[in-house]
Amino acid sequence: MSSMALILVTLLNIPFGYWRENVKTFSRQWFLSVHLPVPVIVFLRIRFDLEIELETYLMFMGAYFLGQWLGAKWNQCWRKSLQVSNCLLCDILRSQWIIIIQR
Repeated sequence: MSSMALILVTLLNIPFGYWRENVKTFSRQWFLSVHLPVPVIVFLRIRFDLEIELETYLMFMGAYFLGQWLGAKWNQCWRKSLQVSNCLLCDILRSQWIIIIQR
């Protein structure tokens, strides 16, 4: 099992979990935030030449849900101190500008 592929799956899903946390459940945006990373995950599995076995499947699903969970927690944490949007990258940039301006 390639740990690099699992790390990439987790990192890929963090922005999607961040997005998912800020939209209505079962809406179109929620559906996209859950399902858009799947083709990339399939590509990574093929690229790293990982066979479809129960162990591989379970590890990838764990990495997928870990990334979604971490993104959602990040959104919840920042929502307490910042006005967050659906875009993790935009909020990171905005928070950096706020830090620079406040100095």
